[in-house]
Amino acid sequence: MGEQPIFTCKAHVFHIDPKTKRSWMPASSSAVSVSFFYDSSRSLYRIISVEGQKAVINSTVTPNMTFTKTSQKFGQWSDVRANTVYGLGFSSETELQKFIDKFNEVKEATRSAISKVTANGGSAVTPVTSANASPITARAANATPDQSDTLLEPPGSAVATSTPIVKSEDDIPHPRSHSISTLQSNESPSHQIKPDKTSYGNAPTNPIDMQLKYENDRLKLALAQSSANAKKWEIELATLKSNNARLTSALQESTANVDEWKRQLASLKEENMRMKAKYQADLENSKGGGDIADELRQEIQSLRIRLEQMEAELDAKNSEFKQLAFQKPSDIQALQKENQELQATAKLAQSELDIALSAHESQRQILLTLNSQLASRVQELATIHDEITTALQT
Repeated sequence: MGEQPIFTCKAHVFHIDPKTKRSWMPASSSAVSVSFFYDSSRSLYRIISVEGQKAVINSTVTPNMTFTKTSQKFGQWSDVRANTVYGLGFSSETELQKFIDKFNEVKEATRSAISKVTANGGSAVTPVTSANASPITARAANATPDQSDTLLEPPGSAVATSTPIVKSEDDIPHPRSHSISTLQSNESPSHQIKPDKTSYGNAPTNPIDMQLKYENDRLKLALAQSSANAKKWEIELATLKSNNARLTSALQESTANVDEWKRQLASLKEENMRMKAKYQADLENSKGGGDIADELRQEIQSLRIRLEQMEAELDAKNSEFKQLAFQKPSDIQALQKENQELQATAKLAQSELDIALSAHESQRQILLTLNSQLASRVQELATIHDEITTALQT
């Protein structure tokens, strides 16, 4: 419940074949959503993809992980704790590059978080891949991945089954498995290799002493492994308790929501019953059982009577107009003739007015011309006067 999605894309999911470790097996029937999730309670990043009810990817990001681009649209990474290799096929190289950038960003964030915990004096907790993981399935967390492994070609390649992508958990050297196998090979004292005095110094050469030393070493190894398993089981128990507390809180919240929904449903039912009762009352009143319906019918009847009276008056006015039109046609013709005469008179007056305006405009132009000529003559006389005055003065 504390996890939040921070990035989502679409891709075809593949798993490495657990038998051959040399070919891909499709994990999804089509392109599915692949999301990065951040668990704030544990400061972990996970890559999760679900198709239907099946989780096709559940991988916890660690600083040692590396996402490798094997073609333009295909990439892969190895999850040692899940003991598998995941492959993703994208629709374009751009989508693949976006996923690679986010993968590197999340890996660096995980590295920074572990560095902070280490700097504060704490011990970095090895994350588990899922809720059902156990210390037994997480033994390979301390294993160092082999950097010399070759990569598998993406699905559809001609050399898809040529080389393995990564070694399985059985191929990775593990301290405990190596020690157990060594002890099993030396189960009988008769098969023990005699120690070299130059290597072991004063080590006992008696077979009984060697057997006791062997049993002591085996008990020490079992005790150390039991202590490590106990710590991991304690971590898993704390995680399960935290998940249980969150689930209990969610269940209580869901119960409270259900109770609230029940109360809302009851109130809605009551409101529905009131609306039905009101509708039935209005329906009965409209059928003639109430005073409101009587008033409405009376008002409608009065309006109908008023409408009939207005229609009758309109018919009377129309008939009167028709009678006037048929009874006095001579008056109408006289009025029309008078109107024509008035129109002719108005046209004659308008033409006379236009002629008078035209004559007035002509006279005005003549006066303007005479005025300009007079001004010119006055100017000439003034010039002559000035010349005469000047001559008299000299």
